[in-house]
Amino acid sequence: MAEQQQPPPRREVVTGVPRAARRRPPAHAPARSEISEQTTLGATYVRALMRSQLRAALGAVALLVLVLGLLPLGFLLPRAAAGTVVWVALGLVAYPVMWLIARWYVTRAERNEADFTGLVTDPADPAAR
Repeated sequence: MAEQQQPPPRREVVTGVPRAARRRPPAHAPARSEISEQTTLGATYVRALMRSQLRAALGAVALLVLVLGLLPLGFLLPRAAAGTVVWVALGLVAYPVMWLIARWYVTRAERNEADFTGLVTDPADPAAR
């Protein structure tokens, strides 16, 4: 007797978004929504940014006052050496020092903002990249 051959099982093709590409809702609300909704947590995030920016600004001002506040001590030197030291300090040292302090402050402020942006953006959001 001839055995009846059964047809091979039919294959189903499933179309859809692959599991790895599916976006899962975050376990907590993103910080951006906390800030825009003006919740207590959002206010805490903003206060933390403002505190870190203020800390950087006060550090830069304190360093500037310390460095430039020492310049009048050059006037206490004897008259012969005071003229040369004061002009060298004012003309050659003061401006590069102020530029370095300003550069440090800008770098620090940008780093604070980048850290804050990284905190409030959702890593699964492709627009945030």
